[in-house]
Amino acid sequence: MHEMFSLKGKVIVVTGATGVLGHAFIKALSAAGATVGVLGRNEKVADERVAELKAAGGEAIKLIADVQHEAQLHACRKTILEQYGRIDGLVNGAGGNVPEGILQPGADIFSISVEGMKKALDMNVWGSVLPTLVFGKAIADSGGGSIVNISSVSVDRTLTRVMGYSMGKAAIEMFNKWFAVELANRYGDRIRMNAIIPGFFLTEQNRLLLTDGHGNLSERGQAIHSHTPFKKFGDPGDLGGALVYLMSDASAFVTGTTLKVDGGFTASSGV
Repeated sequence: MHEMFSLKGKVIVVTGATGVLGHAFIKALSAAGATVGVLGRNEKVADERVAELKAAGGEAIKLIADVQHEAQLHACRKTILEQYGRIDGLVNGAGGNVPEGILQPGADIFSISVEGMKKALDMNVWGSVLPTLVFGKAIADSGGGSIVNISSVSVDRTLTRVMGYSMGKAAIEMFNKWFAVELANRYGDRIRMNAIIPGFFLTEQNRLLLTDGHGNLSERGQAIHSHTPFKKFGDPGDLGGALVYLMSDASAFVTGTTLKVDGGFTASSGV
């Protein structure tokens, strides 16, 4: 059974790997035996995380790129193929929200920033589509593998104030299904695509939405706690098991689906 979940010998690229959730992703994949491509924009953090994985006995490589810049992604693909000769998986972990895409309390809804929403939408949609096109080709050439997208509870439940982000994640849900089917039509069971819906986790992007900046819950944070049956935010490490499952041979007959890791948030009516 252990071998079914092993990622030994697999080379997996993780975008957004310098973020909070990305940190959890790369640690889980490395612990399962994968060689990890740590892809992000923050070179200092990427260096630290590569060193961390290597110190724990793993293998990792730094890949610096903005996921919305295709030429930078191609350069990263070239680097990892020259180093390891193959790519077996991709985690589209880059995404999130931007301050200008958030409707502020009391603001006129008709004055919402279209440019801010576009920025959030582009980051979440094209920030997953472009890496898939670039690294997915290498996965196909390497014989096959698995691609995992990161969706959001906002595709099942309306989250106020974050329309651009929510629209972007709704698009990821359709991308996840559409691309999984088209991959299967062309490659059979050789390349799978699935998604994870994380519940609420404190990250640098949402910290000021969910807390008052001093560790206390904001009104929004309190509402999320009360609606989540577990009555807490998730720990980033909670996502590791789901990710390893979807990247491993344990999920060999799973594609086009979404796995929720949300403490019951989307299952609850709040009553």
